Amino acid sequence: MDADRTNGIDYHPGQRGLQDQFDTRRIADRISERLVHHVVNDGDKAFIESQDMVFLATVGSDGQPTCSYKGGDPGFIRVVDENTLAMPCYDGNGMFLSLGNVAAGSPVGLLFIDFEKGDRTRVQGTATVAADDSLLGTWPGALLVMRVHVTHVFPNCGRYVHHYSLVERSTFVPRRERVTPVPSWKQADWACDALPAHDPANDPGDRPVLWR
Repeated sequence: MDADRTNGIDYHPGQRGLQDQFDTRRIADRISERLVHHVVNDGDKAFIESQDMVFLATVGSDGQPTCSYKGGDPGFIRVVDENTLAMPCYDGNGMFLSLGNVAAGSPVGLLFIDFEKGDRTRVQGTATVAADDSLLGTWPGALLVMRVHVTHVFPNCGRYVHHYSLVERSTFVPRRERVTPVPSWKQADWACDALPAHDPANDPGDRPVLWR
């Protein structure tokens, strides 16, 4: 087997160089061989579908990385099968930095953190976004669906995760039979005249959206 290849992760020279500098090559290989896997198992599924947030990393065609926070109600990210995750893409600021990168072919990295228990899981893979996905209508307010084809899943040491307790979930998450408020920034002078024509903030009656 190639000295720089393990069953889980292919380490590049930059990573190997630091591993050798700090004598972590052996434990890095052990983690890759024992903990990294290529499908979503039952434990991964239970953890992922219990989470209400994820950090999504992508890379643009210019090589510039970006990381974004995605939030929803617990279970908003679904394990479709052992190779696939699906998540809704809600209304944002319109820049589409992360989803645009995905549409252009960027690989993705997802970091799930339970700030109450300190557990972490990382998922890596490739992804697609679509407006005609069969699951789109199952999430109220979803504009697109992102599907992740999983290539690597592994737990992450949680020793530096700070402990937080949930105070309140965002009222802006679209929910059935509940009015979704308009964010104040969309009504600011610098933004209001540049919003999409269909944006709820443009409603003359200032009526938020009720998803059914």
